[in-house]
Amino acid sequence: MATLTPAFGSIIPSQVQQLLNTNYLQFNTGAGNDFAQQYLPEIYEAEVERYGNRTLAGFLRMVGAEMPMSSDQVIWSEQNRLHIAYVGCTQANGGTGVNPSTITLNATGNPTNVISINDTVVILDPVNGLEAKGIVTASTVGVGTAGNFSVQLYKGTSLTTQGFAATGLKVFVYGSDYIKGTNLTGTGNNAARNSVNPVLTQYSNSPVIIRNQYVINGSDMAQIGWVEVATEDGTGGFLWFLKAESETRLRFEDYLEMSMVEGELNTVTTGTAGYANSQLPGTQGLFAAIKARGNVEVGFTAAGGLDAFDQILKNLDTQGAIEENMLFLQRQTALDFDDMLAALSAGAAGGVAYGLFENSEEMALNLGFSGLP
Repeated sequence: MATLTPAFGSIIPSQVQQLLNTNYLQFNTGAGNDFAQQYLPEIYEAEVERYGNRTLAGFLRMVGAEMPMSSDQVIWSEQNRLHIAYVGCTQANGGTGVNPSTITLNATGNPTNVISINDTVVILDPVNGLEAKGIVTASTVGVGTAGNFSVQLYKGTSLTTQGFAATGLKVFVYGSDYIKGTNLTGTGNNAARNSVNPVLTQYSNSPVIIRNQYVINGSDMAQIGWVEVATEDGTGGFLWFLKAESETRLRFEDYLEMSMVEGELNTVTTGTAGYANSQLPGTQGLFAAIKARGNVEVGFTAAGGLDAFDQILKNLDTQGAIEENMLFLQRQTALDFDDMLAALSAGAAGGVAYGLFENSEEMALNLGFSGLP
């Protein structure tokens, strides 16, 4: 009997196409059986999309936060408030029966007093929930605590008599009131008004240079193979298989956007050579900008219900342009929102969700759990 060379090791061919314990190939045992053996396995050509769409690109485009640039720095200016208002003010000369009262500006931020004589103002005490209105009888232009003005209250009694605290007051100018025939060329009712010049808040940011690389031997590129793949943009088909290069490109495109979302400014002035902020300033990403200048809510739970959500809405109302506000939620907070709204309607017809959409169940508010009828 002839000898088969090379030997198949523990695999012994059979005379017929029959699965035996001596000729069955097991490719998952690590015993050395491979495609050189006598029976080839069935191969499923298409990749299995185990994790679905794995890319993160498209977030900035959806929120309208994309802008092309070609320089090493971008500088932009944002408008400040149109009307005159101050917070953290203090009041003095407001003892019992004393009217007017003197209001002094807060030192924080060095605000400039631009309130004019004969301006009518609203004074708020947030702690005690009190409000008083009056007319300005004297005003000293100055920065910080050097700026102050006197207010004659319409009620005829001092702020202290009305129960106002001495500190932490808010002041808002809502108009002015003059005697007939005044011409703003003298003093008192005729005093010239203070000019209010707009002050813009300026910001700047820098782009980052990102790189990625995939290295392959030239001889490996000659090994042409075809595989049916599904790409992250929803297309697919048979491609010349160089999967590592394709995924390197996808990762690079994701890094382009993730750097803009998760980026942080480099505050290190000294350290490892070449890594100080003078050479690598970093970039302020979307989330870093929200933490620095946005509204961040911590500790929201469904148990807090509408009371906790009302506090969020009150804070958003103070920002203006509320149609431009949006909520970025982690998964747990998003589920808490769902639970809060679900509890309000309890899934029953006639719940609080009805009426928001002309009593149409088909137009119900679609949420993560299933939707409110």
